[in-house]
Amino acid sequence: MARVLARLRVDRFTLALVATVALASLLPVEGATARAVDAATSVAIAALFFLHGARLPREALVAGLLHWRLHLAIVAATFVLFPLLGLALRPLSGTLITPELYVGVLFLCALPSTVQSSIAFTSMAGGNVAAAVCAASASSLLGVVLTPLLMLLLVGAEGAGGDPLGAIGKIMLLLLLPFVAGHLLRPWLRGWIERSAGVLRFTDQGTILLVVYAAFSASVVEGLWRETPPSALLALTLVACLLLAVVMTVLTFAARRLGFDRADEIAIVFCGSKKSLATGAPMAKILFAGGGLGAIVLPIMLFHQIQLVVCAVLAQRYARTAPSAP
Repeated sequence: MARVLARLRVDRFTLALVATVALASLLPVEGATARAVDAATSVAIAALFFLHGARLPREALVAGLLHWRLHLAIVAATFVLFPLLGLALRPLSGTLITPELYVGVLFLCALPSTVQSSIAFTSMAGGNVAAAVCAASASSLLGVVLTPLLMLLLVGAEGAGGDPLGAIGKIMLLLLLPFVAGHLLRPWLRGWIERSAGVLRFTDQGTILLVVYAAFSASVVEGLWRETPPSALLALTLVACLLLAVVMTVLTFAARRLGFDRADEIAIVFCGSKKSLATGAPMAKILFAGGGLGAIVLPIMLFHQIQLVVCAVLAQRYARTAPSAP
């Protein structure tokens, strides 16, 4: 029983997310203060992706690049299977969940895979870590272009922020350019990066919290909680659980049918089933600058916590059932 409770224990970052949403609900920023927070958020996002690029080991990317079948499976799950499942949930819009939350679900389905936790869980489970590094990083880079285009296909130009091609340019400027710059400077920053893991973790989480606070502040001012009943939040949680369960089941079955070994199966399951809050929150800020940002970010926040709990349990199960070395 104690082990089960330990697995399900909510981490500090999740508590910080909840506290940030509560603070934005009670003390939302408006006017000039909101504009100052928005500018600070843009700077923090650029710094975040600069550090992501600096942390990315080029050797692991080169080692994993040759495994194209594995990468193709992960890309198909991330940018094809998830969006199709999101479209299949359209009857829930306006019935069990609000239309704004449903757009958030579609945005969740269009996002790239997360990087750090995908690699961590793949390693914990005994999977192909080099391929996981390559696949998760490639997914993030592809998402810069594919996520806005998928939102254009899924909800139209108005729902995708009005100008998805312009959004791609802004995303490249704010996310991709700092990422590439950080990666190019990695040879000079590597020592500092390795010594400053705690500081970089704070930068990651602090940036996400700042984006969430700005998003929910604007949405609370617009009446987010007045227009979102508790039943819709419960239904949204169930939708997030369903999405994760279906994708993990499909990926496990497909990996075995396609003849991948155990290590590759683990990488496919963990990289293909996850969605990035660290990428999603900054992208939402750019794509949905017109308003309603809180409802857009809420689904990925819920999915983020659910995937961490489920993947922690699954990684430990993979580790326990690993075949003994001869």
